[in-house]
This record gives sequence, structure tokens and C-alpha cells, in this order.
Amino acid sequence: MERIGITASKMAQGRLWLYNLYVVLISFLFSLLIFFVAGSSIVLALIIIGYILNGVVGADMGKDWFRIIRICMIFLTIVVGALNVFAIARNIRWSND
Repeated sequence: MERIGITASKMAQGRLWLYNLYVVLISFLFSLLIFFVAGSSIVLALIIIGYILNGVVGADMGKDWFRIIRICMIFLTIVVGALNVFAIARNIRWSND
């Protein structure tokens, strides 16, 4: 998380408002990347588990799996959003030091 502040300070070159803008932008883009990478791996794992269970058990659980995927994505959104807010709060500055 400190790397966000280091990168933003190098890009802003002493301008406080630009620094804060870069902190928000960098943390948003990074959390979006993490969301897509983690989300795709979660969905892929649940699809593989669903196909394996469908072959073993033999029952079609199509609608139930969509609910499980939706719940997993909601919790992933909450975790990534909380980490994004924490990263922004840690790196934002109120005065030039």
C-alpha cells in the first residue's frame, strides 16, 4: 500500500490535489484488477466443482450454482472495496509535508 503513495508522489511532482487524485485512481485501478483476477478464478473454480458434482451426484443444480456465484461475488466486492478504502485512507494527504 505504500507503493501507491510512492508512485502517486512521483507522478504528482509536489501538487497535493494531483497526488490525491493519483492515489484514488491507482487504488481504484488496482482493486479493479484484483476483482477481475480473483472473480474469474472463483467463478472458474465453482464451475469446475459444479461439473464434478453434477457427474458424481447426477442432480442438476443449475440455479443453485448461480446463487452461490452471486454470493461469492458480493463478498469479494465487499472485501476488495474495504481494502480499497483502507489503501486510500492510508495514502491520502491533507497538507504538503
